[in-house]
Amino acid sequence: MPRLRGDVDWLIVTETYDAVLIGGGIMSATLGTLLKQLEPDWKIAVFERLSDVAQESSNAWNNAGTGHAALCELNYTPEDGDGRIDPIKAIGINEQFQQSRQLWTSLVERGVLDEPSTFVNPTPHMTFVRGEKDVAFLKKRYETLRDQPLFAGIEYSEDSRVINQWAPLLMHKRLKGEPFAATRVPAGTDVDFGALTRQMFAHLSEQGAEVVVNREVRKLRKQKDGTWKVSYRNSLGHTPGSVNARFVFVGAGGWAIKLLQRSRIPEIKGYGVFPIGGQWLKTTKAELVAQHKAKVYSQASVGAPPMSVPHLDTRVVDGEASLMFGPFATFSPKFLKQGRVTDIIAQVRPSNLWPMLKVAIDNPGLIKYLVSELLKDHGKKVDALRDFMPSARDEDWELLQAGQRAQVMKKDPKKGGVLQFGTEVVSSADGSIAGLLGASPGASTGASIMLGLLRTCFPDRIATWEPTLKELIPTYGETLNTDPAKAEQVVQRTASVLQINA
Repeated sequence: MPRLRGDVDWLIVTETYDAVLIGGGIMSATLGTLLKQLEPDWKIAVFERLSDVAQESSNAWNNAGTGHAALCELNYTPEDGDGRIDPIKAIGINEQFQQSRQLWTSLVERGVLDEPSTFVNPTPHMTFVRGEKDVAFLKKRYETLRDQPLFAGIEYSEDSRVINQWAPLLMHKRLKGEPFAATRVPAGTDVDFGALTRQMFAHLSEQGAEVVVNREVRKLRKQKDGTWKVSYRNSLGHTPGSVNARFVFVGAGGWAIKLLQRSRIPEIKGYGVFPIGGQWLKTTKAELVAQHKAKVYSQASVGAPPMSVPHLDTRVVDGEASLMFGPFATFSPKFLKQGRVTDIIAQVRPSNLWPMLKVAIDNPGLIKYLVSELLKDHGKKVDALRDFMPSARDEDWELLQAGQRAQVMKKDPKKGGVLQFGTEVVSSADGSIAGLLGASPGASTGASIMLGLLRTCFPDRIATWEPTLKELIPTYGETLNTDPAKAEQVVQRTASVLQINA
């Protein structure tokens, strides 16, 4: 566990840190770990408003734990106007995930992370579809990806007997006659990002970083000397305090938009976020868990955002396996599970009002989808599960509240405003402050995102850091998918160290 500082009288007024990281999630943990490996003598402080780290989006029960490598997610392989599958985005995401795997491998070898099974476990990634149209799409997707080095080993079948071997719960009591198909990649993973986050912060604390909980950052002000004054209050009371920082990272999930707005950097103008919550169906029933060893994704409903693609997943948290199905969208005006009901209104500025209104006008399908989701009771949610698992019984599953996701809304020169899925780093022109907006597949691609942030915010240091970065991530600055031999070598090596061999 991290050595957390949460005492009420911890107060630093004039201390200057090399880096202050706001938010105790996987992104701050990844960036802090990289910075400590690159600059061991830097003074680093982390502020988390809750009583522990990894309590919001990085908490294991607030996300699907999918090691997003585009192995099973259909939204990363769109179909163009001519009916061809475009693999570029899928390849890019897989490349990014391979960097995360390499970083975790190096951190295990350096003793930063614990036994790999405490945070990552081998879990095949599958896609399952029904109906002639989706079957045809999945087959084209398979034929496009099977020749890509990073997708080596992908399998395809329309045979119920084969799919039954892969995931019996998909086939048990399924009616005959409807076309269906599945793909499977044995080399997929299930990741406990909460455990990963806690282990990284624990090591940061051991190396002298201050990981301070129960501190809510309230203001960010640029000072004449170029540093940032980071003002906070104690979440348990109202004891104020402040520190100075040469560099600030805002990794506060949905609250990042609020803090970046308070920093008054012009780069944040035009941005807003739309919060979407979620729920899971969960079971720990041993006989069901034993029959399903995979993460199985399908097509999203019409109007549904990509983060709401339905999937039936194996989850391993604290060594205990369970199954989760969902997510089912919910709505709350809060930007975090433990946010404030005024969040969605408090973000409104003259610069982002029209882009946000335009998003609402242009996305009636999303609004309709959210309303339909909110009307589903427990029984209706289990009915949705039966599309995957025909034998599902209401009494075997319980509802679990997932995390809040703040989807990016931004200006667009042609449309006025667009709703953007994925993650986006917003940084000041001088690189002294940066923040992360958006959601999935952020955690899985965190290493790549933070490498990009380092290049943007520290252009004068990045050349000096590259030798160490190459030690941590051997393919830093390279691509794997264009070199089949290297791709196989890297994947096998990380799988061996992380103990995730298929």
